[in-house]
Amino acid sequence: MFGARCLLRALRSCSSAPCPRHRPAARVSVRGALGVQNANGERVTVQGWIRSVRSQKEVLFLHVNDGSSLESLQVVADSSFDSRELAFGSSVEVQGQLVKSPSKKQNVELKAEKIEVVGNCDAKAFPFKYKERHPLEYLRQYPHLRCRTNILGSILRVRSEATAAIHSFFKPSSKIKVPEENFFNIPVFLTVSGQLHLEVMSGAFTQVFTFGPTFRAENSQSRRHLAEFYMVEAEISFLESLQDLMQVMESLFKTTAMTVLSNCPKDVELCHKFIAPGQKDRLEHMLKNNFLIISYTEAVEILKQASQNFTFTPEWGADLHTEHEKYLVKHCGDIPVFVINYPRALKPFYMRDNEDGPQHTVAAVDLLVPGVGELFGGSLREERCHFLEQRLARLGLTEAYQWYLDLRRFGSVPHGGFGMGFERYLQCILGIDNIKDVIPFPRFTHSCLL
Repeated sequence: MFGARCLLRALRSCSSAPCPRHRPAARVSVRGALGVQNANGERVTVQGWIRSVRSQKEVLFLHVNDGSSLESLQVVADSSFDSRELAFGSSVEVQGQLVKSPSKKQNVELKAEKIEVVGNCDAKAFPFKYKERHPLEYLRQYPHLRCRTNILGSILRVRSEATAAIHSFFKPSSKIKVPEENFFNIPVFLTVSGQLHLEVMSGAFTQVFTFGPTFRAENSQSRRHLAEFYMVEAEISFLESLQDLMQVMESLFKTTAMTVLSNCPKDVELCHKFIAPGQKDRLEHMLKNNFLIISYTEAVEILKQASQNFTFTPEWGADLHTEHEKYLVKHCGDIPVFVINYPRALKPFYMRDNEDGPQHTVAAVDLLVPGVGELFGGSLREERCHFLEQRLARLGLTEAYQWYLDLRRFGSVPHGGFGMGFERYLQCILGIDNIKDVIPFPRFTHSCLL
């Protein structure tokens, strides 16, 4: 590398000449070090894992990464530091001076004064090899190690940023986050939603949300399903129209995506470049266009007129399957589309009756997105006590849901809410085909490795 000999002379002069007492080296992250604009010999300590080693006759180059960024920090050291322990995957602590790099590939580099190997790594036995791009299917075999790869590191940083963006989206409006209960002294079941709890809270706080793990014992090993996944759920009081609810859903989708693109550009770029070519343009297309709205009845007619042969024949009163959802999105120009007003028989008891005659629909809404299908599901809730009493009686649930009827008896208001599958959202913005690759430890039927 250019300037290596000059740097070597500086390193040797530092090691041979008596040095004045150093100020304690400040501990910084790799991301923090890379962000320094005018490095001037600040003494720092960096801890992380070696991503590459390059030894020349007189100079040793290491790239160290601590997970805080996709980029690694280049460490430059005297060749006397070289040893077999400085191998790909080994953990190290490096102390030295942060200086401006003579190379155009990076802004700064760390001139090492001390390198300590914290943990050795047998590079030959390590399942991931330097400079080898492993398929995601291969990485899935090593759930305990795959987070150390560039691609999983990028996905998980995006996941973290999206999580923060979702909390930030709800925070400005003084929405209350509701914790999910996890300790009981009565028989309970794994929750599939926090919605009913949110409805309780929406009787005192006009806007509430929850964001946490959800469990479903669905016997599926598809690319879209997990037994444990994360859900974002919100409930809004004094909300009287599906249009208002859909505005919140669309805003959440776009605001979170824009934040991720702004704060994790290189991580997103890595996924789009190597995992999902063309996804960048598809995402931009989604973000710049208003989401479309069609009724369930219109959706069924579109499917009936399609030239495509479906495994499940579309008909009014039947559920929309994944093949139907993806076709509808394609039909709408690969723009996310809201499907509203579903048959009452397809939806849970708490959705608001549209009182629309023989078809009998409820004010329900699903958001379908490219590559995934259903991402959001929501509805206006039935706030009218007599409607709810009648429906619970037909289902034989009156006794079990007396507490729910109380919410309507005492100060009921029009309200609605939605849920969004967080892993599916990450699939959508990153273009990741398999949901098992956007969660740290995928758990699904017949598989719970960790």
